Amino acid sequence: MKNTFKLLPVLVATALLTACPSDDDDNTTTPPESSVDWTKTNAWFEAGQNTVITANETDVNLTRGSAKNVILFVGDGMGVSTVTAARILAGQIEGQTGEEYQLSFDKFPVAGLLKTYNTNQQTPDSAGTMTAMISGAKTKAGVIGLSEKALRADCASGQGEELVTAIELAEMAGKSTGIISTARITHATPAATYAKSSERNWESDDGLSEEAKTNGCKDIAQQLIDFNYGDGIDVVLGGGRRHFIPSSLTDEEGKNGKRQDGQNLISLWQSKHSNGQYVFDQSGFDAVDTTVADKLLGLFNSSHMEYEADRANDVAGEPSLSQMTEKSLQILSKNDKGFFLTVESGRVDHAHHAGNAYRALYDAVEFAKAIEVAMNSVDLNETLIVVTADHSHVLTLAGYPTRGNPILGLVKTNDSAGNPESEPVLAGDERPYTTLGYTNGLGYANYGDDSFGDQRYSEQHNTGRHVHTDEDTESSGFHQESLVPLGSETHAGEDVGVYAIGPGAQLLRGVNEQSMVFHAIDYAADLINQAEVNAVQ
Repeated sequence: MKNTFKLLPVLVATALLTACPSDDDDNTTTPPESSVDWTKTNAWFEAGQNTVITANETDVNLTRGSAKNVILFVGDGMGVSTVTAARILAGQIEGQTGEEYQLSFDKFPVAGLLKTYNTNQQTPDSAGTMTAMISGAKTKAGVIGLSEKALRADCASGQGEELVTAIELAEMAGKSTGIISTARITHATPAATYAKSSERNWESDDGLSEEAKTNGCKDIAQQLIDFNYGDGIDVVLGGGRRHFIPSSLTDEEGKNGKRQDGQNLISLWQSKHSNGQYVFDQSGFDAVDTTVADKLLGLFNSSHMEYEADRANDVAGEPSLSQMTEKSLQILSKNDKGFFLTVESGRVDHAHHAGNAYRALYDAVEFAKAIEVAMNSVDLNETLIVVTADHSHVLTLAGYPTRGNPILGLVKTNDSAGNPESEPVLAGDERPYTTLGYTNGLGYANYGDDSFGDQRYSEQHNTGRHVHTDEDTESSGFHQESLVPLGSETHAGEDVGVYAIGPGAQLLRGVNEQSMVFHAIDYAADLINQAEVNAVQ
């Protein structure tokens, strides 16, 4: 274990160059030795390493470094209830009853549970949870890439508390790397792979506090462009174009940028990567020749990408998660040293916040398709695939619906003989009810199929019971009832599932802290040791 830990203090110092101001613009100066012995001061990281040591002593089939490639799939907000409902929906789309159906990752040989709490919250947020999975140490809610010692929205408190991510290690080890998200690429989950920020909302410079500016913290979009590990991140695909262009500039879909510093970070990225390609729409994406392209930046929307259910309505057109996954793998797999790819289905979370199970589940079904694409594109003897969620949501499956009842429909139960009833069952208030519902949130609304995904956020909450007898609860614009009135449905605090296949997958059996994901990946791909070897050479 001495070798494993040797590089970490240097890595922490290197991370400081990325996240904090420097007089050395070309970053050619060797970073100073850090005074922080990170391995001893971060109990979460040390605990994860110890768990791996114990597993290695008891499992003769574990071999460090046996995974040439790693793919981490994160369904944002995809708790167990969402997985169950998405499974049933996917089966029903194919004409089955649904319950017996298997999503792509249901077939993985290893499954376990992850504890998702942040160090300061029982029910977590995505910044702290993704930081745990990608850096191996739990931290506070709202904090990205920094240890729990950092205070949220306090730039100065995070200096010296930078964590090292798996994508940084992979770049240092000479692997190719990629980040895909249907959310803004500067949003909490994808941002945690490359950025260090005490406030997840510092996506561009317009959001920085005066304290952050005074103490030299960079916004998240700037950190992505400045990322200088290895030869830089090879593939970046997602939304969030507005955080890369100035407020004076109108993008290809007629939306203005957010940046106040006048910088066009897309142009800056293009100048840094002369062999790179930038795309903003479906046709540009389709035209990318993966046999030639080595660097690819795709920003397909001003804010988040469209929900899968709404993707056909996008102004310029945008690729699906499956398409982005396939093309990314074609580029990354050209590296003989392997690759690390993280793929987020970000909008499962957003649809749940709006109380719209339809869009959440259709995005989850597309997420499962992207995983199947990956499985068919790689050699599973040398590729570790991990599928999980950052947190859950308060979606419930309730009542006693008969087998094969439409998962988005009204509950029809069975009669006393166990045979299905033809009419929806009535609750105590003499009204029917849906199988799916939310514990809290904005509550009922029905915009029908001629709707767009985020319109619910602008409406007042409408909780309580409603009469659904003559309406289509299976339309894309139907929003389920909720119990507690809130301006947005909340995350839930229970464990989430983790599913794994490939070398090192068995490290994720059982119930683990969420930070264990990093340590399983590190062991399987030997990232720290490989990064150390490259640093010495």
